[in-house]
Amino acid sequence: MPRTIVDIPEAQLREVDRLCARLDISRAEAVRRGLQAFVDAHADVATHGFGLWKDAALQRVELVPTTRGRR
Repeated sequence: MPRTIVDIPEAQLREVDRLCARLDISRAEAVRRGLQAFVDAHADVATHGFGLWKDAALQRVELVPTTRGRR
């Protein structure tokens, strides 16, 4: 498993450590869960807009002029 170094403010690290103790998980597990929650929350960023015009009844050569108000 790859490793990384991350700078975390001391106050935040204390909060994480307290929560880890209550959940009986390691700090590394807390970071993994936090990163997964971040990825899940932003999963649509990479595909936002992809296929937006797939159901349009326009041909590609018509699309740009039509969307700009010209025909």
